[in-house]
Amino acid sequence: MRSSRIQGLYAIADTSFLSEDRLIREVALALRGGVRMVQYRDKSNDRARREHQVRELLDCCRPYNVPLILNDDVDLALRMGAAGVHVGRHDPAVAHARTVLGTSAIVGVSCYNDLSLALEAERAGATYVAFGRFFPSHTKPDAVQAHPSLLLEAKRCLRVPLVAIGGITPENAPALISAGADSVAVIHALFADPDIRTTAARFASLFRVHSCPS
Repeated sequence: MRSSRIQGLYAIADTSFLSEDRLIREVALALRGGVRMVQYRDKSNDRARREHQVRELLDCCRPYNVPLILNDDVDLALRMGAAGVHVGRHDPAVAHARTVLGTSAIVGVSCYNDLSLALEAERAGATYVAFGRFFPSHTKPDAVQAHPSLLLEAKRCLRVPLVAIGGITPENAPALISAGADSVAVIHALFADPDIRTTAARFASLFRVHSCPS
């Protein structure tokens, strides 16, 4: 059965895009608009700053009952009490994350455009798998290209939720949701918009429309 917890708009709070003075304020606006999950992505080695920002993000997400996921850092997720982690091809293995964080943690896995990676991740205990990029991406312009047909195929093969990522906007997201995406992960189209709360609400409404009976 697909987890109902992984559904809707998934905001990626990337500190290479969101400066320290914007991070909490803009994530709070996104949460008010209807974000269902937040990922903290920070590639720096500033441990004190990372701990401080995770603590603030946890405080921000808690009133909305929205899980905070940390990119790559299993140990920090355990230490800070985050809901889980998102790992990629070069990150700690899914099984390791599951062992460290426990059975109730969310463990997401980047599978790019490779269904075999997704099948392997599901067997290893992934909570969800992420495919993409589907469209030209500001954050990762050189990322491998995925096609919406991959979501259709994955929906038939996998039981875990599917997350789509890469250049997603309110205009192109419906095609991915129709193809099988349970969630869309967004950075630029959300946090570059001058009205973050309204944009988050637009994304959230796409899932309500899609779930309505015809």
